[in-house]
Amino acid sequence: MFGRIDWLTFCLFLGLAVIGWMMIFSVSYEEFKQVGMSGFLSTSAGKQAIWLGISALVFAFLMLFDHKFWQTFAYPIYVLSMLALLLVLFLGTNIKGATSWFSFGGFSIQPSELAKVGTCLGVSAFLSTYSTDLRTPKAQLTALGLIGLPILLIMLQPDAGSALVFTSFLIVFFREGLSAFYYIVGILGATLLILGFIYPPLQIIFGTILAGTAVLAYYFSPNLRTYAWIAIALLAVAAYNLSDLGYGSYLLGGASLFFIAAGILAYQQRNGRMALLMAFFLVLGSGLTYASNYAFNYILQPHQQDRINVWLQPEKCDERGSLYNLTQSKAAIGSGGIEGKGFLSGTMTKLNYVPEQSTDFIFCTIGEEQGFIGTAGIILLFLLLLLRITVVAERQKSDFARHYAYCVAGILFMHIFINIGMTMGVTPIIGIPLPLISKGGSSLLGFTIMIGILIKLDKHRFSH
Repeated sequence: MFGRIDWLTFCLFLGLAVIGWMMIFSVSYEEFKQVGMSGFLSTSAGKQAIWLGISALVFAFLMLFDHKFWQTFAYPIYVLSMLALLLVLFLGTNIKGATSWFSFGGFSIQPSELAKVGTCLGVSAFLSTYSTDLRTPKAQLTALGLIGLPILLIMLQPDAGSALVFTSFLIVFFREGLSAFYYIVGILGATLLILGFIYPPLQIIFGTILAGTAVLAYYFSPNLRTYAWIAIALLAVAAYNLSDLGYGSYLLGGASLFFIAAGILAYQQRNGRMALLMAFFLVLGSGLTYASNYAFNYILQPHQQDRINVWLQPEKCDERGSLYNLTQSKAAIGSGGIEGKGFLSGTMTKLNYVPEQSTDFIFCTIGEEQGFIGTAGIILLFLLLLLRITVVAERQKSDFARHYAYCVAGILFMHIFINIGMTMGVTPIIGIPLPLISKGGSSLLGFTIMIGILIKLDKHRFSH
């Protein structure tokens, strides 16, 4: 049953799961001391141990399946996972403001975690179909629909963190030939949306105009290009120094005329397509900027504004209010120093200074108790796992198996990047677990199934 499996992937997976349980035990150690061994299973570490046992049984069970099962039933599994996401909206339990859980017999299951498995299978089956060509609009719409449906259903719960994870499939689409143009537009759009939360729209539009003019100037003759870029630099300096003196509208008007002149010149030099493209970006950017600024100030609730400010403008937040989690998180990680305070010796962990420290902020426990060496070691293990999955993907003879491996790698990367980043203020605090480390049976089971299927598919690569 376990012959010829990829032992390196399995050992990395198992090692991270064991380390995660140890960190959860450390967080709940005071709880354990109060109840003793007789009440161990009622503690956080005890419940996680039960899920570890369930996950181990599920992993072994997955090894019994024929590897062809997953491709054959990929679409039915995807449909079942979507139905679960739909049913939880009506039959689920509301926990912390989100109807994301099925609860029964003292246990809770989060269908969005299992939906990641279903979406991995569905996307892989679609991409491996011989007629799929991501250069065609039909294939692009179908691919985006496969990931858009779970995103929509999860946003209705609402659970923005879990929904964001599904954008990781865009990595797979890029690997399989989706045009880079869509990613450039998406990155520019996301950048303008984020800037719209921070700066007045007119300032962003001014910068967008100068950036578009600089791009058009690239197509001028060398001498004219140099003069154009000097003029752009002077306009930027003038805007920086004069905008607060009431000259902002004049500077914006001057920049707009400059952009129009550059567009006309580019058109005359047979670069009209680029001029039209820059004009399109300018109109799109202006709309996105105004929309995000309006939404932030007039649509979002105060607590939602606080979450964005904690990420982008922490100086505007109350250190004892919305900024408390992040402040305590950084303090816990920093207090560990190089070597850490030692296992079960984290004072901030023991005194519960960091909220949600066994789930969303468990990386803080690692930082405090194991220090820089421990956190670097965890990151290294995750990097090795991601690299190994990439190696596994590239050696597959089956298109389905290759696509599936990249889907798993993408989801893991998104979880790791966002979770570790939010404990240090690099990414927004949106509440997603650190894979195999954070407490949570649904998350552990979901990643176990994901990696179990991957190992099973890889085991039979020689049969193709």
